[in-house]
Order: sequence, then C-alpha cells, then structure tokens
Amino acid sequence: MKIKAIITGATGMVGEGVLLECLENPQVEEVLAINRKPLGRSHPKLKEIVHKEFFSLEPIAAQLAGYNACFFCLGISSVGISKDEYKRITYDLTLHVGQILARQNPAMTFCYVTGAGTDSSEKGRIAWARVKGATENALLRLFPNGYMFRPGIMKAMPGQQNLKVWYHRLAWLYPVIHALWPSGSCTLREVGQAMINVTLKGYPKHVMEVKDIVTAAKS
Repeated sequence: MKIKAIITGATGMVGEGVLLECLENPQVEEVLAINRKPLGRSHPKLKEIVHKEFFSLEPIAAQLAGYNACFFCLGISSVGISKDEYKRITYDLTLHVGQILARQNPAMTFCYVTGAGTDSSEKGRIAWARVKGATENALLRLFPNGYMFRPGIMKAMPGQQNLKVWYHRLAWLYPVIHALWPSGSCTLREVGQAMINVTLKGYPKHVMEVKDIVTAAKS
C-alpha cells in the first residue's frame, strides 16, 4: 500500500513539517496540499490547490477523491480572538472539510492535529479545550480510521521555512525541555512518521498523546 495524502495547513509550522516528512518518505506516493496561498515549493510528489475559502470546498470536491489519508494540520490559537470565532475556525471549518472528504473517501485515514490538554468530555472549564474535544469527537464519529494527535512542544524539521520568530528564539531550549519533560515534547519528524505509520498499520488508540505519537513513529 502506498499513501496518497491530502495535507492542510502546510504553510504553517506543523503542516510544513509533516509535508517535508511525507515528501521524504518512500511510503508516500503523492501529496496534495490545499492552501489559501501558494507554498512556493515544488517536488515530483507534490500537487497543490490554492483555494482561499475553506468554508466552501464544494467547487474543488471532485479533485479530493482518490486519497487514502488526510493530515489535517490547519488550526489557530485561541489567544486574542473571541470564543465564537475560535469555535468557527476550529470546529465548524474542520468539520466542513471533514464532511467533504468523508463523502469523497469514506475509508480515508484522517489524522487531526489537536493539542495536549484537549477535553474529550467537552465539559471542562477551559473553553478552547472543550472546543478541541468536541472537534475530536465529531471527527471520530465521521471517520472510522480517525486519529487525534495531541502533540505538546514540537521541534521543527530541518529545512522548514514557515517558523515564527519566537520559535527561532526559543528552539535552543528544546533539548532541555525534552530531557525534563519527555512525555510533553516530540519532533515534527515523529509527528509525520506517526501519521504515515497509522495510515499503513493502524494504532490501538484513536486519541494519541505524545508517548503514542513517538511509539507510532517507531513502529
């Protein structure tokens, strides 16, 4: 089995790291990146659709058929925006994309990058964690082969271009953080490898904490 993967969020740090791992990995045959703006990157495996309105994917739905994986890395921080706007982007947009993809590829493996601390009960006191939990739960109902990735602090891949200024300033701390808190940190290479491996082999858990991501990356 070879993987034909759709990646969202490839112009951000997490999505770019997953993209680079997919382009390097021989088990991945093709990658389709869906972005609001051009990637500025070319590769024999890489196809790209620039589509600015993610709340309306119907015009490109036919082009999304024939893929067996989606690595959904699109997301925003809850800092500085209203609860309603955060829910609209995190839950509503993700489910819209998921519903289109499930219709086109019902057996697809859907890997969603959520976050450490997500609230699966949807009843906790932290608003962003409830929204993330609701999103995870809805995706797991939609995709029998769904995997919810909860990485903590992540180390970028070599060659990444889409890194925030704060990352460049703090990257030197990663070895220290990982030594002190291995259960809360992993590399983006491990995230990408884990997504590829769960697509090929599955994994016993559908909600994957850092230790599960690292285990799946090595399997």
